[in-house]
Amino acid sequence: MTSTVAGAPPLAETLTGEGTKNLKGRVGMACMITTESALFTIFVVAYLFYIGKSVVGPYPRDVLDVPVLATVALLSSTATIIFATRALRAGRRAAFNLWWAITIALGAFFLGATAIEWYGLIYRHNLTIWTNLFGTTYYTLVGFHAGHVTVGLLLLLLVLFVSLRGALRAVDVERVEILSWYWHFVDAVWVVVFTTVYVIGR
Repeated sequence: MTSTVAGAPPLAETLTGEGTKNLKGRVGMACMITTESALFTIFVVAYLFYIGKSVVGPYPRDVLDVPVLATVALLSSTATIIFATRALRAGRRAAFNLWWAITIALGAFFLGATAIEWYGLIYRHNLTIWTNLFGTTYYTLVGFHAGHVTVGLLLLLLVLFVSLRGALRAVDVERVEILSWYWHFVDAVWVVVFTTVYVIGR
C-alpha cells in the first residue's frame, strides 16, 4: 500500500510532464542564484578592499544616509510574496493579486528611494562613478543590485498582468513560486549590500 503527502504532486507527474519542467525550473533558478551570488561576492569584496583608499572626496561618511525606509520596504516584500504564493496555492486568486501587487509596490518604492539617493549624491555631492574609488565601487555594487530589483519587478509585473487577465493556470503555480525564489534572493543580497555599504563602509 502506498501513501502520498497531501498537496504533493504524484510521483509520475514529478518524473514526467509538468513535474520534469518544474524540476528543471528549480534547478535552473538555483544555478542562476548561485552564479549571481558569486558575482555579488566579487563586488562586495572589491568594495571592502577599497574602503578608505580614495585619495579625494567625497567620502562615505560625508554623503551616505542610511536608507531605513527603503530597506524596510524591500525586506517586507519577502513576507508579502510568501503570502501571495500561499494564496495562489490555496486557489485564492484575489488574495494572490493583492499580495503580489503589494510586493511590486514595495519593490518600486525601494527603487524610487535608490533613484532619489543617487540624484542627491550626483547633483548635491558631485559623486559619480568616476569621482573616486568610493564612487566607482559604490555605484557598481548598489547599481548591480538595483538592476536585479528592476528585472525582478518586470517579471512580477508580467505575472500580475497575466493573473489579472485570468490567464494564470494551475500548472503555473510552481513557476510563480520558482520566480519568488529570485525575489527572496534579491532581498537577501540587499542585507549583505546594506551591511557592507551603510554599516561597515560608512
